[in-house]
Parts: sequence; C-alpha cells; structure tokens
Amino acid sequence: MKSGATLAMTALVVGIGASASAQQAVSIPENTNWTSYNENVNGQRYVPLNQITRDNAAELGEVCRLKVEDVGAFHTGILEIDGVLYFTTSTDTLAVDATNCKQLWRHHYETEEPGGTALQVNRGLAYANGKLYRGTVDARFLAIDAKTGQTVWKYQVGDPKAGEFFSAAPQIYQGLVFTSAAGGDWGIRGRVVALDAATGREVWRFYTVPRGDEPGAETWKDADSARYGGGGSWTTYTLDMASGELFVPVGNPAPDLLPHLRQGENLYTNSLVVLDANTGKVKWYHQLLGNDGQDLDLGAAPMLYYNSKGERMVAFGGKDGYLYGVNRETLKREFKTPVTTIKNAGVAPTREGIDVCPGPLGGVEWNGPAYDKPNKAIVVGSVDWCARLTADEGYTYKPGEFAMGGQFKFADESRGWIVSADQDLGSIRWKYETVGPQVSGLVPTGGGVILAGDMKGHFIVLDSSDGRELLKRQVGGALAGGTITYMRKGKQYVAFVAGNVSRMTFGVTGSPTLVIYALGAKNAPKLDALPVALAANDKPDPAAGQALYAKVCAACHGPSGEGGTGPSLKGVSKRLDFVRTVQWIENPSAKMPKLYPTPLDAQAVRNVAAYLQGM
Repeated sequence: MKSGATLAMTALVVGIGASASAQQAVSIPENTNWTSYNENVNGQRYVPLNQITRDNAAELGEVCRLKVEDVGAFHTGILEIDGVLYFTTSTDTLAVDATNCKQLWRHHYETEEPGGTALQVNRGLAYANGKLYRGTVDARFLAIDAKTGQTVWKYQVGDPKAGEFFSAAPQIYQGLVFTSAAGGDWGIRGRVVALDAATGREVWRFYTVPRGDEPGAETWKDADSARYGGGGSWTTYTLDMASGELFVPVGNPAPDLLPHLRQGENLYTNSLVVLDANTGKVKWYHQLLGNDGQDLDLGAAPMLYYNSKGERMVAFGGKDGYLYGVNRETLKREFKTPVTTIKNAGVAPTREGIDVCPGPLGGVEWNGPAYDKPNKAIVVGSVDWCARLTADEGYTYKPGEFAMGGQFKFADESRGWIVSADQDLGSIRWKYETVGPQVSGLVPTGGGVILAGDMKGHFIVLDSSDGRELLKRQVGGALAGGTITYMRKGKQYVAFVAGNVSRMTFGVTGSPTLVIYALGAKNAPKLDALPVALAANDKPDPAAGQALYAKVCAACHGPSGEGGTGPSLKGVSKRLDFVRTVQWIENPSAKMPKLYPTPLDAQAVRNVAAYLQGM
C-alpha cells in the first residue's frame, strides 16, 4: 500500500452527504470539556464539534506551545476541564490555560525510591469532584487538588523494587478510583485495584495472574510460574456506567520469550477482562492469545458502541496487529481484522532466533480504537515494525530486572497505519500510511475529520470519509500521547503533546512540549534550524547522569543497565573509556535515537557517560 489513502467505495462516500447534513443540525455549545483519557469513559473519543472541517483543516495553525521538560518519555493523555488542560510527565502534573499555554501550576513529585523505578513514564490523569488522580514511577498513588496543585493524599500501592510502577491513567466510578500495576516485563504479578477516592483506602483488588483457588489459576500448568507471571495493565480502562462494568486491557505474560516455562493459556494475560466495578469480580473475559511468546500485550483501552442492530459491542486492538470486535450480548467474536503486517504469529522464539511481525513494539499500542460515528466506522492506529526474537535458555528470574528471557532486534524500518473499518463487519474501508509509527490518540469529529499524529513528528488531519490527507505538519517532536479537541468561547482548539523520547522514538528528537492549534493561527515556529552544539562547562556529574539515564535510556537498556530491547550496558567501562562513551552517545548507531546536541547538550552527555562508566 503506497503512502496516502485508498479511497473508500463510492457507496460509502455517497453516504457521507446525509451524515454531513445531520452534522450541520448539531448544536455546539460555546464551551466543552474533555473529562476522561478517551473523552468519555466509553472510550469512543468521538466529538461532534464541526468548526474544523474537511474544507478548512488546512488552515489550522499553531496558537502556542509550552516546553515542559528538556527530555523524557511523553505519553500523557490530556484532560480539559473548564478551560484548563491537565497532563503529566513521569514525575510532574501540570495545569495550563487551554487557550494560550500559560502554566497555572506545576506539581512535582520527588520519587522516594529512585533506584527502584522500572520505567519512567506516565500516561495521564483522572478527574472527579475537584481532584486529579495519578500513579507514580515508584508505585505510589496521588490525589491532587485541581485548583491549587497541592497533594491531597499519597499512598504506596506497590513494590518498585520488584519492578512495579503505576503508569496507567486511572478511571473513576461512584467514588472509586481504578488503577493497576504495570511492569509485566519485569515479572510482576499484575493486579487491578479500586481505591476510595476520598481517602485512598483500597476497596478491592483483582489479580490478573490468578493463583491458588482463584478462577483461572488452572491455566498456569506450573503453578509456581504464576508467581512472576506478568500480566501488567499499563494504559487506561473503559467503563459502562449503565451496567457497572470495568473493561481492563491486560498485558503479556513473563518471561516474555520463553512460553515453555509457563505451560497453559496463562489467564488473564493478553486478555480483555470485564470486572464488576463495585466488587472486582470477573464477569467475563476474551483472551486474544494464550501462552504468548512474542510480547503481544493487549495494551490499549477498548471502545464500547452499538452495531447496526442495536447490539452492544466492544472493539479493541492488540499488539498482535489485529482489530477485534466482540458482541457483548452473545460474547462471540464478530471480527478479527489485521491492521498491520503479520508474520509468524504464535511461533515461539528459539535460540537461533525467529523473525516476527509485528515486533514487541508493533501493532496497536497504548491508544486504541476510536468511533467515527457519522461513518459508522472504527478507526485505529497501528505500528508496522518487525523484529527478530532470540530466546535465552539460561534465563533466571531476578526481582526488579527485565524478565524478557531473550533479546529483541528490530528491523531498520518502521512505519504506521491509520485504518478505518466497518463497525459491523470489521472490513477495511480505507488505510492511510504514516511515515513513522502511529501511536497517538485518534479523534474523529463531527466536522468530518480525524485528528492524529505520528512518531516522526507530524500532526495529521484526515478526511474521515475516505482517508484523504488534509494536513500534515512537522511539529518538532514525536507524538505519542493524547490529542484532544474542545471549544472555548465559541472557538474550536486542538491540543496535543509532542517531543516523546523513548524506546519507540527513532528518526526524530525534541523536548516534551504541549502544542495548541486553531484555525487561522500563525505562530508556528521555524523547525528546520540546526541546533547549536554547546560546550560542556562543568565536571561530569554521575548523579545527574543517573537521572537522565532513568528518563531516556532505561526503557531500552534496563533500569540497572541489565539490557532489554537494547543491549546490556553493565561493564561498559571495560569496553569503552570515558571519551569513547561520550562519542558513542553523541553519534549512536541507527538503532538508537540521536539525542545530541538536542535535547541532550554536551554537559548532559558527559553526565550520562560518567554514570555509565561507574555502572
């Protein structure tokens, strides 16, 4: 499929006319809110706003931008409440004016166990009754006053020394806050918990890897393997408020690449699990694949909708590269549609290595399907990135270290897809190829457009009827988090985050930045100027280097340099002296993101090199 869009069938295009007329009749208020990670707790991300249309989308321009940090992972979703944007970094929570990027307050969380943080990432917040809720990289959970940015309460909810962290954007239901332990790749035993929103007290917990007499424990043939079986849940969740059901996407089992060490179906890993929101009891589940040996999580929140018969449906996309549709009334799978390249599905890795598509960073990542309501379609983004998986037969579980059981070697080229599929049949209406992996949240609107972005730094607007590209703008950093749209004083804005630097960032750099667009704005900066390589002025600071390593390097090389998707860095001083380590960071191979001279300057590079030399 060549770059661009494959036109939909004529009948589908003709059908847009009627829906477009209906859109004109929609009464849009002067001010709207985006109150949950996926706009609504049903996960649809559809908004009826129609000021931005397929006819004027090319006139979108930059209103403002706010640089948030120098460097780091930036996966956050964005909330918009009464004209204030709320979003997160790995450690900070920010409140920003939704019309001019003015920072209103910033809450900084100082990690209490910096040596026990598995992955420095956070994907966002929940909001209810004047409070914001979020997890931390060292397994704490916070309630923050939305007006002042002050901490209301804080509790430890997990064990960071075992590799647990809380990166998911929480969800709220009748005084309960839902969150979950991430860190399946470190061999944790995953769980979902409900906390009292007022006090932080735990109300119930559900283990995603059952043991003993818990339902599903029999699917771990070697009961002892469930002790470190993985099953982390690391993005966000979906709620059916009417039925009181919580829809939880559950990640891969561990060790990732050695399925023979954990014989059985390994419930509830790689599953959509539906819980009673009040009690945490399982109502039903749908497993994508059992005994996974390729790290193919279900990582993105599912989306609830009604099909053409008025039946309740749920759609979800996995890292296995498929879009699924399940009938919630019959619990039968209605469709399973490939949305990226598939190769060697279900094949266990070997010592010699196997080539698979998608690789462990491919398929549908942490932003899942959205509902294009006017076209009765599901739109979903995916990553097309193959890899070679090699099993390590000498694996031994070590708490707090990667529990991969092998190595990944990614293909040199990566790309992405945005796919529109029929809501009833799952059949593909059109596909649009992005030059970089497509990870950011998708927003279908009543104006007949889809808002998106890719990891090569492009903000993208497509025609929802046929996938035609209406706008592609370089914004200076990878888009890996939320994209939202809202009205303030009768004007429609688009806000998104850019500048992600993490293990999915290749070919583009940039600092974590909030960007706001609107029609007719003219403030776009010049992004083609080469950065200046500043000289280092101070002695290398290993402590500062350790902090940067945790933000930028640990996702690939492991929190302690033990290796993961990237090679081990332990003992690097025996292979490279300080000067050569600096040169290696400044001029990395094609497998690594180029971070010098920006966002890492010469001093920062020297600091990281000093830390690596003492590792």
